[in-house]
Amino acid sequence: MKTRTIILIASVLLIYTSNALGNDNQYAEAMAKNIQTVYRSESIGELQSAVNALERIASAEKTKWEPYYYAAFGNIMIAHREQDGTKKDAFLDQAIANIGNAKKIAPKESEIIALEGFVHIIRITVNPETRGQQYSGLAMQTLGRALSLNPENPRALALIAQTQYGTAQFLGSPTTEACATNASALEKFATFKSENPLAPKWGNRMAEEIASSCK
Repeated sequence: MKTRTIILIASVLLIYTSNALGNDNQYAEAMAKNIQTVYRSESIGELQSAVNALERIASAEKTKWEPYYYAAFGNIMIAHREQDGTKKDAFLDQAIANIGNAKKIAPKESEIIALEGFVHIIRITVNPETRGQQYSGLAMQTLGRALSLNPENPRALALIAQTQYGTAQFLGSPTTEACATNASALEKFATFKSENPLAPKWGNRMAEEIASSCK
């Protein structure tokens, strides 16, 4: 009887473990596919499809912040391509909603806070003359918090450099500070490592573009 009970328990554990591993693999594969679409696609339609898929994953995986993060990033990418200011704001509002959900899961994750700063930067582009002061201030405040949570986060530093550079250009001021910040960001990109296989990998190209203007 004891032997049969042990075998039964072992069988149940094996089935449970197999299902868990299968679900983890499906999650990883779905995330990888949609993350690559968000990174590479130039089409708003493809980006929107990826965002929709990521939001569905987020609804199913209630303890993981990454689906919400990349859904927000996808909305930012759409907003960046959108020319209509009202529509741009609507996509950024959705990004903020995704970020809010991610923060509920991982409130001290530097990458999430940095992404929130990115939203503020894109808000400026709707109307730099009327929004520049408000949203550049919000961006710097938010990105400063992201950097305090993880001083090695290259994306936070690169976005600070971008804000500094844009502000300097708008005011006709020297870009010396922005270029120095950006150089530090590039150094951190070269050495940044994460144990999270779904950790963000974007931002280096953005920093390289600023660096090319700093020469």
